[in-house]
Amino acid sequence: MAISSPETLFDEIADFLLSQPTPEQVIAYRVSQALQSRLDELLNKNAGSGLNTDERAELEQFLQYNHVLIMLKARARLRLL
Repeated sequence: MAISSPETLFDEIADFLLSQPTPEQVIAYRVSQALQSRLDELLNKNAGSGLNTDERAELEQFLQYNHVLIMLKARARLRLL
């Protein structure tokens, strides 16, 4: 199943970064409710009945982008010191 939102996770993050956010905005950033709901659905399915190949790839993509966001937020915090 594909993400129900017309926007992909990459699109959403790219649009946010292209808006030239302040360090404070980077730290406060959260994905949209639609994408968060999709992530929750994938995590719940992974813990239960399991994921098909496409869903596993989608979850891996979420995890990779989450890592990038964690690193961006850490750098933003350092800039505020």
